[in-house]
Amino acid sequence: MSFVAGHSSRLALLILLLAFAGCGGDYSAAAHRVDPEAARNTLVAVLDSWKAGDKPDIWQQKSPSVVIQDFDWMGGTKLTSYEILTTKAIDANLHCQVKLSLTGLQKSDSEKTVTYLVSTSPVLTVFRAAAP
Repeated sequence: MSFVAGHSSRLALLILLLAFAGCGGDYSAAAHRVDPEAARNTLVAVLDSWKAGDKPDIWQQKSPSVVIQDFDWMGGTKLTSYEILTTKAIDANLHCQVKLSLTGLQKSDSEKTVTYLVSTSPVLTVFRAAAP
């Protein structure tokens, strides 16, 4: 029972994302074009929160809420600093290349450059891309 309860929010998110992906006539990139300033501000607030020691699920309780997917953060890795290197608005997402300084990985301190996809419509999302 606890397995199902623990994964219900992830399942709901997956269903929501699949629903938007499958929409034909109502969904268009123009209707959900990213607001670059709001997206960048959201990313900064989320990364500052991680750096301050917050858990990613705190953003589900905020208003407006933000859906976050970053496996390092979700796995307990600590963010010590970050630098936003580039941003580029492409349709529904702001693509942000970010240099992260992390601790708590299997090896000692680590730096990595990653790409976040930040969306402002229909909901605020901050997802780390699978490849930088």
